[in-house]
Amino acid sequence: MHSVARTGEIGTALERRLSGCVDFAVGLAAGSIAWPRRIKRLAVMTLDLCLIALAVWVAFSLRLGEFHTPGTGFAILTVAMTGLWFPIALRRGTYRSIFRFAGRGAIVSLLVSTILVTLPLIAGFMLVAHDGIPRTLAILAPLVFFMAVTLSRIVGRYVMVDLLSARSGDVNIKRVVIYGAGATGQRLAASLAAEAGMRVVGFVDDDPAKDGHFLDGARVHHSSQTSALVERLGVTDIVIAITAISSARRKHIIAALEPMSVNVQTLPPMREVIDGRISAATLRPVAIEDLLGRAVVPEHGDLLSREITGKLVMVTGAGGSIGSEICRQILAQRPAALVLVEANEFALFSIGCELEAGLATLDPGSRPTLYQRLADVSLPGAVERLFAEFTPYAIFHAAAYKHVPLVEENVLEAVRNNVLATRLMADAAQRHGVRRFVLISTDKAVRPPNVMGASKRLCEVVLQDLSRRCGAATFAIVRFGNVLGSSGSVVPTFQRQIEAGGPVTVTDREVTRYFMTIFEAAQLVIQAGAMARGGEIFLLDMGEPVRIWDLAHSMVRLSGLSVRDASNPAGDIAIIESGLRPGEKLFEELLIDAAAAETEHPRIMQGADSAPPAAMVAQVLSQIETAIARDDVGACKRALRSVAPSLRLSAQEKVVRSRPYSRPMVKRLESGSVRKAEQRIFPAPSQQPTQA
Repeated sequence: MHSVARTGEIGTALERRLSGCVDFAVGLAAGSIAWPRRIKRLAVMTLDLCLIALAVWVAFSLRLGEFHTPGTGFAILTVAMTGLWFPIALRRGTYRSIFRFAGRGAIVSLLVSTILVTLPLIAGFMLVAHDGIPRTLAILAPLVFFMAVTLSRIVGRYVMVDLLSARSGDVNIKRVVIYGAGATGQRLAASLAAEAGMRVVGFVDDDPAKDGHFLDGARVHHSSQTSALVERLGVTDIVIAITAISSARRKHIIAALEPMSVNVQTLPPMREVIDGRISAATLRPVAIEDLLGRAVVPEHGDLLSREITGKLVMVTGAGGSIGSEICRQILAQRPAALVLVEANEFALFSIGCELEAGLATLDPGSRPTLYQRLADVSLPGAVERLFAEFTPYAIFHAAAYKHVPLVEENVLEAVRNNVLATRLMADAAQRHGVRRFVLISTDKAVRPPNVMGASKRLCEVVLQDLSRRCGAATFAIVRFGNVLGSSGSVVPTFQRQIEAGGPVTVTDREVTRYFMTIFEAAQLVIQAGAMARGGEIFLLDMGEPVRIWDLAHSMVRLSGLSVRDASNPAGDIAIIESGLRPGEKLFEELLIDAAAAETEHPRIMQGADSAPPAAMVAQVLSQIETAIARDDVGACKRALRSVAPSLRLSAQEKVVRSRPYSRPMVKRLESGSVRKAEQRIFPAPSQQPTQA
């Protein structure tokens, strides 16, 4: 009994000492994190120097069968190994990857460096005899050193990553489950293990055969157990680590994870996974394109390159969301030259720098020429200067004002920029022998209640009218809905509101919109332009409309937060209705009065919306020019209504006056605030007005 108690006391004392050693190691590791990188590297090199001496002593002892007393032979071999190891290790970058990031790659690097050290030792000590140094030590000493240095990296990583994280007491540590127990998931887990603020607590996988297995110490569960796993382990994040997966399957997985109120993230694009660049920094939140589940449609035949390769192409609005992506994809098809036309200096500078950086990587002999021109294409002089310098084969006209509420407040400037610029560019294209002219339109041009949509519908009519005349130019219109990531997209607005803690604002819970990615939209625009025969309105397949209210809920939940509402007053983020903005519709359409016909591309359809007679088009354009010259908003909107009867007019705007009606005057007070004056800029005439 006494011996048992004595043994227990010894065990307790030993445990206390070991715990103290561990605490000391953790404290040392915590302090070393803040050391400069060169100090860390010097510390590891000092450790390796000690391990070389230890390895030589152990090798001598094993070879001689007794504890060796260091002598001349010990010193010679130690100096030889040291002189070989450090130049080789430094040359191979062995010290670039140490403790916290030590994984399979680091161990392989150590092994190769050790082999390179062993070869000269064999030549110097095994083939040539040395007094006091057994020949076998040329192999035995490097082998012991490799085991010692590898063990040091493993222990160091365990202390620096696992123990330090476990004892940090940080309540903000993310508990991560990886969806996908394959090679990619295993590589991701190894990378996340080096992150002090993240801990992989398990895997889930759709394969029942993997259920119950362990991967790098974490258990694999079947995907049907995900919800219970989240509750039991307090999971905060789920990372989808499946790369070879269809868009529909990804959408299904995300939909299943959405109700769990965890932060759902995905891996970067496949090319980065192939390159091995997987880390916590490369993970991205689930994007709306993942929610849409749209399958990527490859290029159809030669439609992308047919009207681009080897030709001079011009893009107006080149600095905008759509315009810039069209430029990127045009350059990928190797045109002879690309002319970027943009009125905004910074936007032109940004896209120009990006494209020039890409061109710099190409062979000079096949590199397209890039031209950048600051120009407002709503000004006749600017347009004439462009065509005096260039005669493009194809023009993609993306320059336009597209923000509905802003256009409602700036009617004359928006109509000038949208309508008159389109007419000027199209007329010049007809006169200067341009072969293809593609107008970027919008689904808001269909039965538009707002000025933006009505102006874009008139742009379509202008091109349809020009296509009825004789000329070399082939005009085409491409109509589509919202693109993800554009300057006016609701998605980045929701993301900013969620990051700020809410509330997320939706204009109306019944609002629906079509969505597609900028990349897909630009690709389809180019291909639609190649199919044009003259005057067609092409409609891009936008898929199913998305209810914005549901989208806001999904984005909140997939951020790992909960929606605060009447059923959950303690939720994180509130979603509120702000009311429809001026000119906004509940839903958008792509067709006015006709069914769409199929084309040779599965994602591009052709509408049959007709244009009014040429005389009427000319009259409307003349009325708009006069209204802009007179600063008459009412007359401008009445002219637009001739081609867009659904355009809403106020009571004042419906009235035809002898003097123009604009906006109420705004007076600035001395305090700096503003108020509307009671009088108009142009007082109403004394005679009785007539109704439009």
